[in-house]
Amino acid sequence: MNVGAFVCSCGDTCDIDLKAVREGVDEVDVVASSELLCQDGRPAMSQVIEEYDLDQLIATTPEPSCQERIRALADDHGLHPEATAFVDHRESTAWVHDAEEATEKTARLINAKQAGLAEEAVSRTVSTEAGERVAVVGDPEAARSLSDEADVTLFADGREFADEEELGDVRVERGHAAAVEGRFGEFELVVRAQVTEDCIDCLECVREGPDGMVTEFPVDIHPEAPDGDWVDVCPTDAIDLDGTTRRYEFDQVVHPGGTARSRGGRVGYYTGPVDAGTIAAVEAHLGGIEKPKFLDLEMDVCAAGESSQQGCTACVDACPHEAVDRPAIDEVAFDETACQNCGACTSACPTGATRLREPSNERIAREVETLVEREESGGLLGDSSGIDEQVVAFVCSERAKERLRAHGRRARRQEDLSYPPVLPVEVNCTDTVGEAHVMHALAAGADGVAIVGCGGACLHSGPDPKAELIERLNTATTDLGLGERVGFFAPEAGEPAAFAAELSAFVDGLGETPIPAGEHEASGRIDTDRPNPDFDSHGWTLESVRALLEHVEPDREVIRGLKDFGLLSVNDSCTLTPTCTNLCPTDAIRRTDDGQLQFNHERCVNCELCEEGCPETAITMETGLDLSLLPERNDGEAWTTVHEDEMLECVRCGKPFTSAASAAKVEAEVGDRVDGLAPDSSHSVFEYCGDCRGRLLFDQGDKR
Repeated sequence: MNVGAFVCSCGDTCDIDLKAVREGVDEVDVVASSELLCQDGRPAMSQVIEEYDLDQLIATTPEPSCQERIRALADDHGLHPEATAFVDHRESTAWVHDAEEATEKTARLINAKQAGLAEEAVSRTVSTEAGERVAVVGDPEAARSLSDEADVTLFADGREFADEEELGDVRVERGHAAAVEGRFGEFELVVRAQVTEDCIDCLECVREGPDGMVTEFPVDIHPEAPDGDWVDVCPTDAIDLDGTTRRYEFDQVVHPGGTARSRGGRVGYYTGPVDAGTIAAVEAHLGGIEKPKFLDLEMDVCAAGESSQQGCTACVDACPHEAVDRPAIDEVAFDETACQNCGACTSACPTGATRLREPSNERIAREVETLVEREESGGLLGDSSGIDEQVVAFVCSERAKERLRAHGRRARRQEDLSYPPVLPVEVNCTDTVGEAHVMHALAAGADGVAIVGCGGACLHSGPDPKAELIERLNTATTDLGLGERVGFFAPEAGEPAAFAAELSAFVDGLGETPIPAGEHEASGRIDTDRPNPDFDSHGWTLESVRALLEHVEPDREVIRGLKDFGLLSVNDSCTLTPTCTNLCPTDAIRRTDDGQLQFNHERCVNCELCEEGCPETAITMETGLDLSLLPERNDGEAWTTVHEDEMLECVRCGKPFTSAASAAKVEAEVGDRVDGLAPDSSHSVFEYCGDCRGRLLFDQGDKR
């Protein structure tokens, strides 16, 4: 692929050194610059595209109209619709940093964009078919708005619609919405009413019933209506004050008064105020959905459970859109059309069973590594490099990104706002960011990591989304001897000074990292024998920690705060049954022939399946990374013995088959019941392995 980078100064409104940027960009085929790239510079840009036969364009403009002009130019040259990529050198760079910082940062952003494009996933789609059945609860205006396009049923939810007009195309039903179950295309609305389907709308109950307790259209009775003689006026006995339950099937549900179980809502179920956006979303989903495939799933390495034992629940707990479910205690199911691409499940998953397609962890890693440069290079401007503290900022691509742009525009107007030149890596949502991303950025040589999100306005996580993550990771970095180096920031609309002050205080308080920049390139794995995909959270985090340990002296042997690492302890109740070894999804537990139960801390992802399934409740799991148990700090040995017992050998074949404790336990429980099963044998049936015991009993079957 031939790649060209094009740098613009936006009519000299961006104070950057175009020549220095050109010299600082590498790994592309050509770099060109212009004062007005999207206007006067387009003919020259066209000439460069032809001369170098470019397939991919990277241009410095955040402005949508400029981006459209450049896309149109690419289209004129027959390039792929996605062959243009853009870098913000203005609102979040030149307008909030000084000239040296902005010049340095612009070149780094172009290099990072190129590194990311090299890892970009091929687009795929998922789809779900659906009909046009829409339920609207208690909102006649929404029902009217949708009735031209959809098959709408309006549920009164206790409201009186007698004076409502233009509902001729809307089916109106009585009852209060009690629950909404299911998913897009398969919703089930549960409705409670005090009037049955036998009602003939004679209005006798309306005339005779308690004031304000009976609605005329549709006829229904308030759940708290008092009993009395008035109930007997119904000629069809349709009044049931105890309430009746009905279930209706719909493709989508509009429920303004409903409360979604998930923080970010779910596809096809709309709660809260209904506006034009709600109506547009419903209409867009009529007939079904076809959307990009956001996730790669590899459930063979999932640690959710096995053999009716519940293990890791990270993805289910993390998903803010009810796109992940547990149809059974040892099963996880993904509804990919309900996925909103926030990345919460992927950053929470320790094994790599679920991964974002774009940006992939590998793409993020390459962008980070490209942004963080070697200090000895001196920067683009020699000894006066504009960027001193190298802080990687994972920036939400939704509201946070837009607020940073708004802050930059305000800075351009007032010229009184600046903040440190953090190095942005754009993510779908800050939910995408987990411990692996942060530890990798520090291993790459970043002085600190800023997670820049939407705060309480987040469309996915809700208020204070990253407080727990920040606390955990600062605990881990402190234990590693680096001090606190991670922060969360939520730029608020109209308050750029507060954000700038908070971010500046964070950067100023970091201090230089002892980790050399630009030396670490992640492979995303720790063991080629592991079936997990590269850049799974557990493996990627451990690889990063190992890179850090080459340059730091930890303050503790056990590093706290890293959730994807477990410490196993076993008490004397253990009888060495193979339950834990069979359940462990990462083969981190094994039983040897000489009676040892061994644990491989390097492989353990802390799913707790072993603790959950242990029949003797002998296992306890705790969270933490014990450095002394890693093979490089344990004389090269990955396995440690956590319990041992004498192993019994079969008296017939000599094969070790169970522990002495297990055999004693079984004999104590059922010994009386099997006494005399093998009268000719000089040994107890408990001294034979399973295979030999079966043959023994078969041989003596005629003698019993």
